[in-house]
Amino acid sequence: MRQFAKPALALVDSMRAAAAQDPMRAIAFGGAPGSNSHQAAMQFAPEALPLPCFSFEDALDAVATGTAGCAMIPIENSQHGRVADIHFLLPESGLYIVAEQFMRITHDLMALGDGPFEAAYSHPQALGQSRHFLAERGIVGLAYADTAGAAAFVAESGNPFIAAIAPRLAADLYGLKVVEQAVEDAHDNTTRFVALAKEPLDPAAITDAQAMTTFIFEVKNIPAALYKALGCFATNGVNMTKLESYQKGASFAATTFFADIEGAPGDPRVDVALEELAFQTNEVRLLGSYRQARKRG
Repeated sequence: MRQFAKPALALVDSMRAAAAQDPMRAIAFGGAPGSNSHQAAMQFAPEALPLPCFSFEDALDAVATGTAGCAMIPIENSQHGRVADIHFLLPESGLYIVAEQFMRITHDLMALGDGPFEAAYSHPQALGQSRHFLAERGIVGLAYADTAGAAAFVAESGNPFIAAIAPRLAADLYGLKVVEQAVEDAHDNTTRFVALAKEPLDPAAITDAQAMTTFIFEVKNIPAALYKALGCFATNGVNMTKLESYQKGASFAATTFFADIEGAPGDPRVDVALEELAFQTNEVRLLGSYRQARKRG
């Protein structure tokens, strides 16, 4: 795993040591202690042992190698959309989504000094969520691996003319001053996280709530390919709540879609829809079924 800024290292080492004693209780997350992913993990499983990893990819690898029992990963934000690279990382990881978690996101501007500031460091998602705030103050947003890691970097730099955009907890952990509060542009700013594990959740175990199923599929390079694929769900009365496209490879000959539906395998309507989808597409791959954490619609 890659290196964190020095102000975060003692906390990181302590958390990693605790997680190593009981890996199956460990929940890996991308970022330094105090990041949004850290807080989402603790809200999801307060009894878990947090395992900070430098990147989302490192967090997924921790689960794949048995260093952690599961990982908490952000996949989309209400204001800034898809988290970059997640649609590639999740299928490549070989892990399965076993739960979802929604968390209200609020960020503060924090620094060693009072400003004015030349730049503010943060994860690209947080910078995007605060782009109007930054533009109004003439502050340049600079990308960092994660929000709390950016705060640790600013603390380590000793530079009073740079700031970080991060959760309040990061300011407390790394000794920074909160200069402005709630700098996100939309105050209903919410991020959807998913928990991933090595084994899928049995759809039959989802009995007390509406099930969700996430999957990817690649359409054939023919006219009306997407229309035919979506018809599999429409004709079987299965509600699709999310559909995003992305390109895999350099040929640009076929498009892959990341989708969520209500329901899970075992439901006759879902089984027929997925069977028909397999006939209409080049590939279908289930990424997991899990309980719906928030009612859609």
